[in-house]
Amino acid sequence: MAGNMRLTVPLNALRAFEAAARHLSIKEAAAEIGVTPSAVSHQLRILEDMLGVELMRRTGPRLELTEAGRALSPDLTAGFSRIVSAVGGLTAERRVGPLRLSMLPTFAVHWLSPRLAAYPFARTGFELLITTSQAVVDLNAGVADAAVRHGAGTWPGVVSDLLFEETVGLLGRPQLRGGNNDLRSVIGRSNLFLSEHRRAHFEQWNATLPGGPVSPAAITMVDSVGLGLQAAIDGAGVTLAGAEIVECDLATGRLALLFDHRIAAGAGYYLVYPEALARDRRVRNLRAWLLAQVERAGDPCACH
Repeated sequence: MAGNMRLTVPLNALRAFEAAARHLSIKEAAAEIGVTPSAVSHQLRILEDMLGVELMRRTGPRLELTEAGRALSPDLTAGFSRIVSAVGGLTAERRVGPLRLSMLPTFAVHWLSPRLAAYPFARTGFELLITTSQAVVDLNAGVADAAVRHGAGTWPGVVSDLLFEETVGLLGRPQLRGGNNDLRSVIGRSNLFLSEHRRAHFEQWNATLPGGPVSPAAITMVDSVGLGLQAAIDGAGVTLAGAEIVECDLATGRLALLFDHRIAAGAGYYLVYPEALARDRRVRNLRAWLLAQVERAGDPCACH
């Protein structure tokens, strides 16, 4: 009978496993649920000891689920999503006040900020509270109301509205393309600032570059696309990034695509929000405004 149901393992341990199984990363799970990676690992050991099975194992730098872990993970994800939805439906304060919007710093600085002069902050239903984070915040847990995320748009438990797909190319100051510069020689004397998750993109871009690959003088790895972009804007070198995210930097001459060659990134930028807020006026207003800005792509007047 339902009244006699009793959980025989700690809920915290199940939550830690569910997040780790979804991300296949202890670090990302810890960031999502707001604890340290060692705390997540400790909870996983508790759960495995109490269940008497191995749920996850490490293979190189990543985690993989065992057969038992794969069997347990989907039901836990569905269960926690239902719990969060039930609680969220009763949390009236999420539906009043400014919409709490989380996004990557790179998106905030290079795409959103140049367009904010056109945002109707003073209108009722358009109020925003903007925060930036490299981590994926847990929207269903109420950390934020909505977010702009980069990826394939397949996050569980949220609605994902595509803003734009991304193509990547090599970027630097416009002066690098000016005059009689031999661009390949310029790249051969330049430092390439490359974020770790762009490494494979650069290899693909370079391998398919018409006329053959380029060889930068040095490659400096950085922890974010935004840092690479800032280095390129400051004239410290070149970087590989999405052309769409820097549309305003291109329009205002802060950056230039050094080659016409671009490749599909296999990802895009999405506005995401819990299903419980799909009809929230603030979410609908923000969504309509963002999509209207996307429709203005290529219009230099959209960048202030």
